[in-house]
Amino acid sequence: MYISVKQAAEKWGISDRRVRILCSEGKISGVIREGRSWRIPAEAGKPEDGRYKSAENLLESIDRKKTELDSRRPLTEGEVERLTEEFVVEYTYNSNAIEGNTLTLRETDMVLRGLTIDQKPLKDHMEAVGHKEAFDFVRDLVKEQTPLSESVIKQIHYLVLADKREDRGVYRKVPVRIMGAKHNPVQPYLIQPQMEQLLEAYRNSTEHIIPRLARFHIEFEGIHPFIDGNGRTGRLLVNLELMKAGYPPIDIKFTDRIAYYNAFDEYHVKHNLGAMEKLFAGYVNIRLDNYLAMLEG
Repeated sequence: MYISVKQAAEKWGISDRRVRILCSEGKISGVIREGRSWRIPAEAGKPEDGRYKSAENLLESIDRKKTELDSRRPLTEGEVERLTEEFVVEYTYNSNAIEGNTLTLRETDMVLRGLTIDQKPLKDHMEAVGHKEAFDFVRDLVKEQTPLSESVIKQIHYLVLADKREDRGVYRKVPVRIMGAKHNPVQPYLIQPQMEQLLEAYRNSTEHIIPRLARFHIEFEGIHPFIDGNGRTGRLLVNLELMKAGYPPIDIKFTDRIAYYNAFDEYHVKHNLGAMEKLFAGYVNIRLDNYLAMLEG
């Protein structure tokens, strides 16, 4: 007796996509492939999840998969579009939802196709469109291998903050607090010098790109340079740098937001980068699996 990918995903408490990847990697014994579908033995047990090893082992796994991905480059235009199209909608939905946007995943998709959702605020529509435009801009920056700078950060923020015209692309001029956070953002007069220091430290770092970006992201959000849109901008900056280095972009899920928030507190209270590093590494590892599985398919 066989079950479908969807039934296996529900049985094991993981995503359909993860089940397909496990099937393609040969980690589920007895599976049968029929076209684009998989038939999974009903008695098959959930494979051990190797994604969440120690951060060090995970980075080694990521490096190995990155080397395999590099060997398949250059990707065709069609392959790039296939790998990006679905991601953009989910990424826009999740990044905005983390910040309180009320559009569902399906509604986000509809808005990005030019439709209007009744009884949903104009602000939510503008945030979805603005985020998509900002990600398109990031992809252009990746093609040009544009160095990260304050100017680039402000341009990305300008597109993200589509609903607040006067605050777009300019550092805040008033103090702010982040409700529930264990860290208070810097005073306005310290934003400029601390942003300069952050970018200098990032440029000079010799760390692996995952911990390097985990540290940059936490420090950027800690400075909180803009009055609004810092989270969305910060996550776009992470993807800008990942893609420039040849890695797939990552999509921090709305459902993982508590772990994401806790990772900031771990750093600011205990000076522990590990939680954010592990979160980023887990996402990069999954995305590399997805890329390689799609390219094989």
